[in-house]
Amino acid sequence: MADFHRIKRLPPYVFEQVNKIKAAERAKGVDIVDLGMGNPDLPAPRHVIEKLVETAGKPRTDRYSASKGIGGLRRAQANYYARRFGVKLDPDTQVVATLGSKEGFANMAQAITGPGDVVLVPNPSYPIHAFGFLMAGGVIRSVPAEPTPAFFPALERAMMHSVPKPIALVTCYPANPTAYTASLDFYRDLVAFAKKHELILLSDLAYAEVYFDDNDPPPSMLQVSGAMDVAVEFTSMSKTFSMAGWRIGFAVGNERLLAALARVKSYLDYGAYTPIQVAAAAALNGPDDCIREMREIYRKRRDALVESFGKAGWDIPVPQASMFAWVPIPEKFRHLGSLEFSKLLIEKAEVAVAPGIGFGEHGDDYVRIAIVENEQRIRQAARNVARFLKSADQTLHNVIQISKAG
Repeated sequence: MADFHRIKRLPPYVFEQVNKIKAAERAKGVDIVDLGMGNPDLPAPRHVIEKLVETAGKPRTDRYSASKGIGGLRRAQANYYARRFGVKLDPDTQVVATLGSKEGFANMAQAITGPGDVVLVPNPSYPIHAFGFLMAGGVIRSVPAEPTPAFFPALERAMMHSVPKPIALVTCYPANPTAYTASLDFYRDLVAFAKKHELILLSDLAYAEVYFDDNDPPPSMLQVSGAMDVAVEFTSMSKTFSMAGWRIGFAVGNERLLAALARVKSYLDYGAYTPIQVAAAAALNGPDDCIREMREIYRKRRDALVESFGKAGWDIPVPQASMFAWVPIPEKFRHLGSLEFSKLLIEKAEVAVAPGIGFGEHGDDYVRIAIVENEQRIRQAARNVARFLKSADQTLHNVIQISKAG
């Protein structure tokens, strides 16, 4: 049977290749330190779980839910934006609950994309930022991922040389996979650019609360005056409250765009299980000490990663936010590319990372390391890496060509 049209548009899922090798090694009894998938290992807050248990199993809450989210959850998200960013949202028209930010992005793509529409997406970037539009029939044009002064000339070139004219631009700060962060000044320039060129802005703010400088929390694009005219922002409970498997996220911002998203969702789903939504509202309305504790745990893990891998001979750029480090492949292995290097790390160092090529072709000189294991396991991974790097010239010369670092 021939491949289906939309499936043919998708490239091979490179992470699956790494997962297969990881599974094969574990089947042999090998202890793999898994720093690949950004899957939070911390428990959800106790009061949130208690609210879920309290609400589950009642006839009223076991019924279908509203696809855009129950009123109490949308009000809780609006209150969060008011507290955290000083942004006022109408919970009835400017907040839609999603099944995680990933589903929100994918269905927003379905809502706004026509066949052949061009969308500007950072490269490297989280896969759904591009593939959601590819599956909706759109065309992707890559733009830089880092919010430097070179960003806007690159955007101008993309606008000038794209036919038809792009309809939307995706951003993600703090960024997955690169951990880049953006300032409010950058967002002001971005909103002005979007208005000038009639672009929709789609901001992924899933890592808003995972930051390490208490004096400089990541801003929301919607803090910019006029952003509500052109922007929708996606957030998630997954990282902030370690509720990844619960699949609760939000889209907030422009009413017309959110109405389109809500209409698509109304045909495709009935919303998350009501007790999960009630518990999510309890998380947003509850104390924030659990968020501060999460942040401190990730800060300590980041520091352990940077210190121990540095001592092992692999320097880690220090991320200022997110649960990831975006790390150049050691020079002598760079010619292998990120996929082959990631496979080699599993087989020879018993450490799993995410190959940068999975986030776009401009990521192929990098791997993404997720701080989703405790400090002891991170240091164990560093010891494994140290042995691997020390012995590579002697043990791998018959297997792969080792480049001589200059």
